[in-house]
Amino acid sequence: MKSQQAASATRMWKPAGCVSWFLCLVVGLLWPALSVWSQENTGGPRPVQDQSSGIHLSSRLVALQVTVTDVYGRFIRGLKEHHFSVYDNRVQQDLVFFSNDDAPISLGIVYDTSGSMKGIIRDSLKALNRFMETSHPDDDFFLIGFNSRPELLEDFTRQADRILNSLILVEPQGRTALYDAVYLGLEKVSQGTHPKRALLILSDGQDNNSAYTYKHLRQRVKESEILIYAIGITDPWDDVSLQVHGFEALGEITRMSGGRVFYPKSGLELSNVCAHIASELRRQYHLGYYPQNFNCDGSWHKVKVQVHPPKGVPHLKVRVREGYFAN
Repeated sequence: MKSQQAASATRMWKPAGCVSWFLCLVVGLLWPALSVWSQENTGGPRPVQDQSSGIHLSSRLVALQVTVTDVYGRFIRGLKEHHFSVYDNRVQQDLVFFSNDDAPISLGIVYDTSGSMKGIIRDSLKALNRFMETSHPDDDFFLIGFNSRPELLEDFTRQADRILNSLILVEPQGRTALYDAVYLGLEKVSQGTHPKRALLILSDGQDNNSAYTYKHLRQRVKESEILIYAIGITDPWDDVSLQVHGFEALGEITRMSGGRVFYPKSGLELSNVCAHIASELRRQYHLGYYPQNFNCDGSWHKVKVQVHPPKGVPHLKVRVREGYFAN
């Protein structure tokens, strides 16, 4: 009787074992294709075929935020994908993404509360209020204040009143840790809910109390993909040579990121500048490509974007970040 049961059990097991073996074989054969499909449909690295060696190389998507203006600084809208040419280390690239949608942004405000900002608080509050009124309704903001050291005064919020209220009671005093504050801002904004991210700095550009050096900050800006805008505040009592040095620092880090620095000379001009920056952030083109010449070797890739305007349109100016590290 036992032998009959064992024989019956053996007969029942064999088909199941064959099915399991067959399924394993099918999964093994299809797994490479399933892996590629998973990467392409979940935002993972896109495989690039090296035709010379037959080796698959992983490539990263390079995303660019591009500002296009005419010679008078007016934003140019309505351009199409074919109006743009993108070069990566002088090699023209094929765009895989193009958009000019008004997308929301995660933005950090890095605000100088050192002694050099006395007399500008009231005007800057009005300017920031206008900035937020002009911004996308779904934008979220955070606020970093800094004098001798940076401090997160308000975490991410869509309520402009919370940002402004955090500055009302600020008493400008102390030294200036600008580089530390911008460094902290770059780290914080990377946690934003929106893919599009930027920093807005209000400062005279001087630094006399940071742990990070300007060299450290400059390297961090090159590593990030964050747009940086700055408003250089002039203090008539400051040494002119110090102001020039501070403004040069603001000019360089904003240019590297694809942003811009402004130097308003009055409260009204400051307010207009803030509205202009908010409008610019809503009128940018978004381009994406997988570099043809990409290797994960940490090398610096220089990016250049050219615009070929429609017939009859005069020369246009383009601003975009200078490049990226191939990591």
